[in-house]
Amino acid sequence: MIPEGFWGYWSIAFFQQVASLGNNIAIQIAAGSSLKAVYKYYHDNGKLTLQHFIIFFGIFELLLSQLPDIHSLRWVNALCTFSTIGFAGTTIGVTIYNGKKIDRSSVSYSLRGSSASKSFKAFNALGTIAFSFGDAMLPEIQNTVREPAKKNMYKSISAAYSAIVLTYWQLAFSGYWAFGSEVQPYILASLSIPEWTVVMANLFAAIQISGCFQIYCRPTYAYFEERMGSKSSHFPLRNRLARLIFTSIYMVLVTLIAAAMPFFGDFVSICGAIGFTPLDFVFPALAYLKAGRIVNNSKLGLLMRPLNILIATWFSIVAILGCIGAVRFIVEDIKNYKFFHDM
Repeated sequence: MIPEGFWGYWSIAFFQQVASLGNNIAIQIAAGSSLKAVYKYYHDNGKLTLQHFIIFFGIFELLLSQLPDIHSLRWVNALCTFSTIGFAGTTIGVTIYNGKKIDRSSVSYSLRGSSASKSFKAFNALGTIAFSFGDAMLPEIQNTVREPAKKNMYKSISAAYSAIVLTYWQLAFSGYWAFGSEVQPYILASLSIPEWTVVMANLFAAIQISGCFQIYCRPTYAYFEERMGSKSSHFPLRNRLARLIFTSIYMVLVTLIAAAMPFFGDFVSICGAIGFTPLDFVFPALAYLKAGRIVNNSKLGLLMRPLNILIATWFSIVAILGCIGAVRFIVEDIKNYKFFHDM
């Protein structure tokens, strides 16, 4: 059953930090890739590498991290919302356009490699799919929902999942249709024409994920602020200095890992497998069982108990298999590429 008290708190905290840290490493890589693509459009022979743009993005996020809380980022979130719509619409359209320009007979939808390689790719994909559900179930988001929290959280999650299905899932489907099994983990890397629309999609992507980064780093910042007793409404100079120190340490760590191992797809998969899968699927099912509100004599109660046990069991297996697949591909990429490789 779900752990309680001390172990319950720290198990949730562990998976939440894995999800947040892994997600932000992936965001750093994606942002660096998009900024580099824009740079190369205007300076084809430019000498700046992916690592330079990862560092530039890290510096920008460090500046945003000095704002006191998530509510002070309203203007950033509004801009990111607009950019999300622009990114999804532009990228879906450009993907379909590229797909129509390709010789369709050359597109393969089958996995290549040995049986073992195909299995690991399938495991890796499980973590990536779980990652797509991760944005709606973060506990810190629930803390900001106005009363009645349960009703409003349900509306928020329904809206979030609807947006995911209408945007990112459509993008995933169109990308797979256009490029088959050769589609890149970061879809924009697969696009080539028209160049100006690819540049626009990359700009939308960089703006959009700059806000996403803050959503995922704020729980870590809040934890350190609580431990240091530095939370206060007036936010004095001493607290600002403390915030600058621990946000700088966090940003250096995330930026260093992203620059050293810029494997976007691998971090997405491992983040989804051992971060979002437990938080989104395993723990909610266990919490439902632990709450003991199921009426055993009712038909619904007889159905819900085995259903939640099945959900918790199945997604525990998904988390393990997804983690195995992601770790395997990270190891393979480290063998094939040097650290700080300019992808």
